[in-house]
Amino acid sequence: MSDRTHHRKPAAFKLDDPRVRVLDADDETVKPSRTKIQVMPESDVPLPVAVDEPTVPVQRGFGWATILWVSLGCLVLLGLGLGISNLVADLFNRSQSLGYIGLVFAGAAVLALLVIIFREVLSLARLETIEKLHERANAVLVSDDRKESDAIVRDLLKIAHENPKLAHARAMLQDHSSDIIDGADMVRLAERELMAPLDQEARRLISSAAQRVSLVTAISPGAVIDVLFVFAAALRLVRLLARLYGGRPGMLGLIRLMRHVIAHLAVTGGMAASDSLIQQMLGHGIAAKLSARLGEGLLNGLLTARLGLAAVDVTRPLPFAALPRPALSDLAKDLMKRLGTSETK
Repeated sequence: MSDRTHHRKPAAFKLDDPRVRVLDADDETVKPSRTKIQVMPESDVPLPVAVDEPTVPVQRGFGWATILWVSLGCLVLLGLGLGISNLVADLFNRSQSLGYIGLVFAGAAVLALLVIIFREVLSLARLETIEKLHERANAVLVSDDRKESDAIVRDLLKIAHENPKLAHARAMLQDHSSDIIDGADMVRLAERELMAPLDQEARRLISSAAQRVSLVTAISPGAVIDVLFVFAAALRLVRLLARLYGGRPGMLGLIRLMRHVIAHLAVTGGMAASDSLIQQMLGHGIAAKLSARLGEGLLNGLLTARLGLAAVDVTRPLPFAALPRPALSDLAKDLMKRLGTSETK
């Protein structure tokens, strides 16, 4: 017969009690005793740290597609410059006054082009800074580096200083930053103070865009209008979310963000999540109460909401560590309420 294991009832005792004996966790030869209280310390096991996956796949190198588009762009600029130069020369041949007018217009166009290029470069650099902040914060959540967390907070405060709505949050973060010892806790504190109001506004923007897309596509007469409106709403939503979190994307920056958002959807399976949610709603008979057009509007709205959630992951300078990630199901509830109200009207 096997030996019975004797379970001791819960009891309180002092550590300096002579009956208390602290055992070695690695000693396997210790036998249980009825007369003494044996304490076995637990081994320290590091707890896993939840860290977001990289929102954007890392791409290295200078691709041939980039060389192609840069070369074509330079050729177009050279062609435009040569055409403008010939036009100004022809204007001078006709009349000196017309030549000076054409020269002024050409100079204004060149100046505007230089300003636009400068703004695009600044916007791309700003988006790159936000992406690196996200990666650095992910690394600090693992390494718990206090100095690196201070640098991240300083960079975040520089970005948040341009948003007057975050004045109180910046003051609270600066007041409590000296009380934090661990680097990971510092990143979580910065997320709670600076990202919480921005996340609420982002959810409002996504919900409004999804509702707008649902209603418009439900009443639009053709599929072409649906596609154009959904595309325009997606571009506008990504731009608004980027500005909300500190980025100011131009045309090239917006194209880059859309590429990253689509790549993030492909990595995380966002469209599949939307499809499963729709199937769940169909299984419960919710969508059956709506008309066919409203059902199509619901689908377009859910896809727009999922695109907005992916844009939040891409444009947010900090990963979701201390705050809950917004869920598509919560946005779907708001969308169903709005569509239900429209159906009753």
